[in-house]
Amino acid sequence: MTSLDLNQQPLCTEYPTLDVDFELKSDLIHLLPTFHGLAGEDPHKHLKEFHMVCSGMRPQGVTEEQVKLRAFPFSLDEKTKDWLYLLSLGFIVSWNELKKQFLENYFLASRTTTIRKEISRIRQFFSESFYEYWGRFKQSVESCPHHQIPGHLLIQYFYEGLSETNRSLVDAASGAALYNQTPTKARKRITTMAANNQQFGKYYSW
Repeated sequence: MTSLDLNQQPLCTEYPTLDVDFELKSDLIHLLPTFHGLAGEDPHKHLKEFHMVCSGMRPQGVTEEQVKLRAFPFSLDEKTKDWLYLLSLGFIVSWNELKKQFLENYFLASRTTTIRKEISRIRQFFSESFYEYWGRFKQSVESCPHHQIPGHLLIQYFYEGLSETNRSLVDAASGAALYNQTPTKARKRITTMAANNQQFGKYYSW
């Protein structure tokens, strides 16, 4: 009869050696967001919220990466932890590798394709202001950081999705078609116009 292995099984993460005594405080654990792995749940948003908590609670003498490696399992619900536990022993040796595995498992390739299409086909709604349209566009882009769309194409998609009235206003303010400028310069122009629109309502919604 085979005996049961009562020893604690080591995890997939190989934690770096610390020069100071460190343990996760309950205050930090209670503030962590929880990822459930549900359909439609955004893993990128979870990582952002997780980063905000960890970056604000880092003890002296401990790097942010060391905190994140140890805290991340506590940000997963029981079902999602099963995915982490099933990774090979010592497979994770850095925070970047853990992020990569998490996103590859919970951000499907089909979802990336869908978001890329949404970005390329975006259009300003009839009742949507310049500021609101720019915010919606940025949200779509930021929801998929690995979209791999070049900066000049992002500007072109945004510009072509503008209402005719707002395209004319952008051209007048830029002195030329927006996507003929460098992506950095064009983005600064858009950001300025969006801020003015939010504050003064200078641009029409259509």
